[in-house]
Amino acid sequence: MPAYNAAETLERTYEELPHDVVDRVILVDDQSSDKTVEVARRLGLDTFLHKRNRGYGGNQKTCYSEALRGGEDIVIMVHPDYQYSPKLVTAMASLISSGEFDVVLGSRILGVGARRGGMPLYKYISNRFLTAFENIMVGYKLSEYHTGYRAFSKEVLESLPLLENSDDFVFDNQMLVQIIRWGYTIGEVTCPTKYFPEASSINFSRSCKYGFGVLAASMAGLFDRLGVWRAGFLKRDGRKLGDGGYVSMDVEREELSPS
Repeated sequence: MPAYNAAETLERTYEELPHDVVDRVILVDDQSSDKTVEVARRLGLDTFLHKRNRGYGGNQKTCYSEALRGGEDIVIMVHPDYQYSPKLVTAMASLISSGEFDVVLGSRILGVGARRGGMPLYKYISNRFLTAFENIMVGYKLSEYHTGYRAFSKEVLESLPLLENSDDFVFDNQMLVQIIRWGYTIGEVTCPTKYFPEASSINFSRSCKYGFGVLAASMAGLFDRLGVWRAGFLKRDGRKLGDGGYVSMDVEREELSPS
């Protein structure tokens, strides 16, 4: 769980996880100003605190790094803001454990969940446009590239040069371009979504910045396909999570046992 000011929604998210399937819950707090860490401690989560705000992508790097340090075989990112249904963890994990897919995405666009769940119209339209553009550029077909609900096999997280990716929101898109260019298989499941005041959401200006980042990542995927240019985050010898003790200076570890 990459967390930032999620105190009001964290417990609801945690309670709906399928605890008969989940072996370990990690929360990385990115310098929240609310009581996210206090709630995480009360719930007994394995909690890691960033000493400085690293951004959404930087938070994910720590999440995945700590999961790999723990030897987990399947890692699922669930936002603690209760926007995505935690109950789908079982289905997503099974699709990977079966060997059918290396990565599984919880898609808000499959079915009718996005608009019915309250996704703003401008976000829905931009989602559809950016997804169509990216499908063309990278030569793949997904219903959306922008979901934050994702499951990965251990092999995927170990092999990708994730440390070359941005620490900002475009990390998600760069990662999917890497996954596609590395030849991994991606599955999708329909995911209901909820938009409400306590759920995290980036504002319009940050959305625009993210959109331009998506376009750049998509073009990088095209140039890599054509063999004319390779962006830094697509270099096969790029820095990986296990290469250099990434988290040692940036994270305070508070590995807690359930009380």
